[in-house]
Amino acid sequence: MKSSPVYSPFTALALKVVGLIMIVSSLVDYIFLAIPLNAGQRAWQLAYVGQLVDRGILPMVGIAFLLLGYWLESSMGAPASEGRSLVQDLRFWALLLSSLLGLIFLLVLPLHINNVVQQSDAELKQLNDRVTLAQSQIEGRAQQIGALVKDPKGLAQLKQQLTELNQALESGRVPAEQQPQAKAYQQLLQTITQNPTKAISQEVDAAKAKIIKEKQDLENQTKTGAMKSALRTGLSSLLLAIGYITIGWSGLRNAGR
Repeated sequence: MKSSPVYSPFTALALKVVGLIMIVSSLVDYIFLAIPLNAGQRAWQLAYVGQLVDRGILPMVGIAFLLLGYWLESSMGAPASEGRSLVQDLRFWALLLSSLLGLIFLLVLPLHINNVVQQSDAELKQLNDRVTLAQSQIEGRAQQIGALVKDPKGLAQLKQQLTELNQALESGRVPAEQQPQAKAYQQLLQTITQNPTKAISQEVDAAKAKIIKEKQDLENQTKTGAMKSALRTGLSSLLLAIGYITIGWSGLRNAGR
């Protein structure tokens, strides 16, 4: 099939238009992503940098399309724009933007890693505070139960509850779906009435062990999430910085010749 003489100029124009639209729309997107502006808040910085890096490839593709369109136009023997200064050339501003974006992505790299570390430390501190509060609450309940079983009336009340529960289980008055909980409570009452000190100690130790295990799981999740965020966004930001700086500085150096 013969190539139309209009096809190549149209392709060059289409590449330049698509590239320019991608660049402008990406910059507009970056502006709206920053609204509302809370640059002093760590959470805002983390969210904005993450979104910035996720969309970071779009301006690069737009710049590549724009430069490719100009290259295709010049390869067809299009007349060069004589007498036009460098600042009047759209390619100059595209290369300057590429250099600026490369610098931005390079600067946000340590900022993001530092924010991730601080956010992780803050979450771990909150977790430790919650664990400390839960342990103190367990100790408080244990003291209340201890005071109850030391009181003859309180111990008699627990024994009465155990007797009623035994009768309910033996007579089948407890529904089948509630029997596991009822039997567990029955065993707890038996242990408390037979050896209150040992029962309270066992319950406290079991509750603390459960809390410590949950704390360790949450700590691992927090540290893993922080590491993944730092590596994913950090490496992407570094690669984008290398790409933008390479395109921008190489293009500006060649444009000055």
